[in-house]
Amino acid sequence: MLAFDRSKTHWGIDEFDVVNQTFSSHHIWLRDGICQRFSVPFRYAWPAELDLMARLAGLTLKERWSGWKREPFTQTSDKHIFVWQKVGG
Repeated sequence: MLAFDRSKTHWGIDEFDVVNQTFSSHHIWLRDGICQRFSVPFRYAWPAELDLMARLAGLTLKERWSGWKREPFTQTSDKHIFVWQKVGG
């Protein structure tokens, strides 16, 4: 688990399951003396997994960046933008 926010009115905690490539983001708010909880599940995919799915769909990688300003994609990038194109029409 990773706490990403701890304030007087909000706690944010991410819970990771590396084996199943999932995580849940948990949020707890204190508003007007009432405690509210909200959780949302996510599934993540590694770049190699996305490359394989694209290749199986007949796509080739055209560009890969770490952000919308076309920053280089490196092993430490925490986000990615991939552009694939259809092979042969």
